Amino acid sequence: MKFDLKSEFSPKGDQPRAIAELVKGIKNNEKSQVLLGVTGSGKTFTMANVIKEINKPTLIISHNKTLAAQLYGELKSFFPNNCVEYFISYYDYYQPEAYIPSSNVYIEKDLSINEQIEKLRLSATSSLLSGRNDVIVVASVSCIYGIGNPDDFGKNVLEVNVGENILLKELLFSLVDILYERSHESDFKRGTFRLKGDTLDVYLAYADYILRIIFWGDEVESIQKVDPSSGRSISPEDSVKIYPANLFVTSKEVIDKALNEIENDLEKQIHFFEKERKFNEAKRLKERTEFDI
Repeated sequence: MKFDLKSEFSPKGDQPRAIAELVKGIKNNEKSQVLLGVTGSGKTFTMANVIKEINKPTLIISHNKTLAAQLYGELKSFFPNNCVEYFISYYDYYQPEAYIPSSNVYIEKDLSINEQIEKLRLSATSSLLSGRNDVIVVASVSCIYGIGNPDDFGKNVLEVNVGENILLKELLFSLVDILYERSHESDFKRGTFRLKGDTLDVYLAYADYILRIIFWGDEVESIQKVDPSSGRSISPEDSVKIYPANLFVTSKEVIDKALNEIENDLEKQIHFFEKERKFNEAKRLKERTEFDI
């Protein structure tokens, strides 16, 4: 799908020239270009026209969350029929763990995650892996840091089709593998699933609707998108993809390899601390690492 720019305005003044030169520079593989303009001169609109002309997935990085939110809102209005996503840090508060050897005090890691922002991050990742080309991601600089392996994320996508034969038990295990949790009626929220007879509801971690998968024996009889508030069907679906509920999903093989490397590093570090007669540090490191493992 191509980018479909919607606006009651058209490029004026210096904008047509700026758009043409920026497009030319991109096509000529220029490494960097600078668009100059005072506040309110229409730089975002100019870049929206460049995105339309180039017609490729686009990453826009802002230096802070506030400006990123403003750009996200503007680009959503310019491209209402395309996929505009928002990717910023989801921590409202973060205190890293710390250990003070002199007083033998351990400070636990403490954090608060904004669930709405987490949903938007997952939505951005899912859109990029969906195969769509008309994707714009507006991000803060936090997007440059590691967020898990995109190959592992992509390999853990579940596809369910109407008429397909699937063992319900296997589908439930597959949902757990991609970090969805089974819930009860009172605690049904994003990133969870529930089972009532032959009806499986999956509250997607990255969307505002529920996937209702109805079985007839081992056959998928129907799939519906359902409004979580009213319980009403939004639309029937012939095929759906369920993306992981967490960006850090990975395979058992990768986890086993990582645990083995952690244990080897732990042994070396404990040996170093004991050699330096730092027995408190060695004891605390061993306890904490083995607890995490």
